[in-house]
This record gives sequence, structure tokens and C-alpha cells, in this order.
Amino acid sequence: MRADQIVEAVLFASDAPLRADEIARADEDLDEDRVEEALGILRRFYLESERAFDLVEVAEGWQIQTRPEFSSYLDRFDTVPKSSRLSGPALETLAIMAYRQPLGRLEVEYIRGVGSSGVIRTLLDRGLLEVVGRGEGLGRPLLYGTTSRFLEHFGFRSIDDLPRPEELPVVLRDRESPILPEDEGEDGGKGEPESERAGRSEPTEGPEQPEKAQQPEQARQTEETA
Repeated sequence: MRADQIVEAVLFASDAPLRADEIARADEDLDEDRVEEALGILRRFYLESERAFDLVEVAEGWQIQTRPEFSSYLDRFDTVPKSSRLSGPALETLAIMAYRQPLGRLEVEYIRGVGSSGVIRTLLDRGLLEVVGRGEGLGRPLLYGTTSRFLEHFGFRSIDDLPRPEELPVVLRDRESPILPEDEGEDGGKGEPESERAGRSEPTEGPEQPEKAQQPEQARQTEETA
């Protein structure tokens, strides 16, 4: 079996990007150099034969993806995820997190100037944010960061590939993927069924703060006084 055939089979079956060293585990005769060579062969073949898919380097790995110009045909099928748009608050929160992570909810709310528990909860549910630790302040608040799925869906190879901070919100909107419906991700949980909001268990980070943006230090002083 040729190396490029093995690599293609592994990537075709995987639902997430894979690094060269991960692909190399598929066969004892493979190593990273042979995998990289096979990846180059596959990319050239897909390009020269004008295939409907391409081999893309994303989220620090490789993945076979349908080319964007074919999305309108795929949207006709219920079995294929439909394209939908991220809400403005979701894009804004992701842009803040991408450059300033790890951040707690109070810091995000201070930067945005509005309560953000709803949008953070939705982004956690969708796998675009994750809990990465706890802060050192009162109650040790949860700290959040972006995930590999964030990189995958927006087509970034790594965090180092992010554009300048002032350009990131525009780039994210241009690269939107089928993750959130337009009305999801709004602050306060808009767009979510009431039954889902009532039944969801969330990470615990102390008493819930009012949906009002506060400077982090002021918020901690308020908690101490209470």
C-alpha cells in the first residue's frame, strides 16, 4: 500500500485535523517525513485533478475539506450541516478571548461593556471555548480560552496565524462556519429553548453576578462587601 493512500484513508475517516506524527501511527513503515511527502502528493493531486475537496492545514493538523464554492450544493441536503452565522456578541467574545486568553467572565464583561454569561455559555456548549483554569482572585473564578475547534472552523493553523487585533472581528465574520444559528450566542441565552437553559448544568464559579458589566477589581470589592 502506498504511503499517500494510507494517509488519505486516515484523513478521510477522521472527523478532526491530525498532525503528521499522529498520521504516522497508522503504519509501522510511516514516519513524519514520509507523511509530509504523502501530504504534498495528495495536495498536488487534488489541485491538478480539480477535485471538489482539498487538503487543508488547520488547527495544527491536516484535514480533508470540501471546497467553499460547493457549499450551495451541499445546503440542499438535510444530512449535511447547514451554513449559519455567528452572532455579533459571539464574534466579539471570540476575538477578545483569542488575543487575551485566558480570561474570566468579569474581564470579558468589562472589555465588552455588557453582561456576557449567556454568550460564554453558548460558546462553551459549541466547543469554541473551554475552561483552562482558575484565577487567583476571590472565589477563584473560571478562566476561559479558545479551543482547537475554534482554529479548525475559522481555518487558522494556530493562534500565531491570527491577524492584527483590530482586523480579527472582520476576519472571523468572513470565515464563519456552520456552528451557531444567527440568534444563538446572544447575552442572556437568547435563541435557546427554555427547556435547554433550565436543564443545563454549568461550571461553578461562585455566586452569579448581575448581568451588568463591572471593572474586575470593582466587582471583587463588591463581592467582599456583600
